[in-house]
Amino acid sequence: MFGLFKKFCQGLAKTKQQLVQKMGGLFRGRLRPESLEAVEEALYAADFGVETTEEILKRLRQAFLKNPQARDILVCTAQVLRQLLEGSEGRLEPPGEGRTPEVVYLVGTNGSGKTTSAAKCAHFFQAQGRKVLVGACDTFRAAANEQLAVWSRHLGFELVASQPGADAAAVAYDSYRAACHRRKDLLLLDTAGRLHTKEGLMQELLKIRRVLRKHGEPAAEHVWLVLDGSLGVNSIHSARQFHQSLGLSGLIMTKLDGTSRGGALVGIYHQLRIPIYFLGFGEKADDLQPFSREDYIRALLEGSPEEG
Repeated sequence: MFGLFKKFCQGLAKTKQQLVQKMGGLFRGRLRPESLEAVEEALYAADFGVETTEEILKRLRQAFLKNPQARDILVCTAQVLRQLLEGSEGRLEPPGEGRTPEVVYLVGTNGSGKTTSAAKCAHFFQAQGRKVLVGACDTFRAAANEQLAVWSRHLGFELVASQPGADAAAVAYDSYRAACHRRKDLLLLDTAGRLHTKEGLMQELLKIRRVLRKHGEPAAEHVWLVLDGSLGVNSIHSARQFHQSLGLSGLIMTKLDGTSRGGALVGIYHQLRIPIYFLGFGEKADDLQPFSREDYIRALLEGSPEEG
C-alpha cells in the first residue's frame, strides 16, 4: 500500500505544490475565519471548481463554528473531501461463473488517453488474475491499432483488431465472439475519440452496444469515460454530455502528473456522482493506478511534494 501512496504523491505533486504556494504558512496552520480567503484562492488554483470550492468553504465555516478552538486546516479540509468523495471508488466485482465476459467500453474525446488506458487496464486486470481480451474499435485512427499491438506484445494481453476504416461495431462483435470462445471474463473495447457535440459519432457508440446485445448477453456492461486531467474542470461539460448520451458507469482521469489541476476530480465526482476507477500518473504500464479516496486526500494534504 505504501507503493500505491507513493504513486499518488508523485502524480499529484504539482497539484499539492499549487495548494502549498497559495496557502503559504496557513497550509499547516489553524482554521480561522480570516484564513478562509487563502483557502479559497488555493482551491481555485488547484481547479476544484466553483461549486466544490463553495461547498468546501461552507463546511469549513460550519466546522469552525462547532469547534472554534483552533481546528487544524488540514484536518478539516480532509474531512470535507472525505465526505464529498463518499462512494467515489469504482471497483469491478470478481468474475462470476457465467460463460460470457463483462464488457468495458472506453470512451472519450480525442487525445484523452483511451488507447493507452485500455492497454494499462488490461495489464492491471491480468495482474489481478482476470482473463482479458482487448478489442481495437478505434478504426478511424490507424495509429490506435499500432499502439495497441505494441502494448499487446509488451504486456502480453490478447488483442483483436482489423484494418483502419473497418466498421467499429463489426470489430466489437468479433472481439466479443473471440472473448466468449477463448473463455475470457473481461473484454475491454477501445473506441474512437469523438467530440461530445458530434451526435453521429455518439450514435456509433450506441450502435456498438446494440450489436453486442443483439448477438449475446454480456455478464455485465460498463461505460468508462477517459478524461484528460490537464483540462481540469473544463471537462465537466463533456463528461455530462457523454453521461446523458451513454449512461456512464465509471471515470478514468489521465495525465495528472503533468498538471496542477488535480482538484478537478473532486468537482467532477461531486456534480456527476460517477465512480472513479483509475488515475493516470505517467506513461509506464503501472502508472495507471486504481483510485483510492484516502490516498488521493493524503497525497494532496499530507504527502510531501518531494516524496518519491
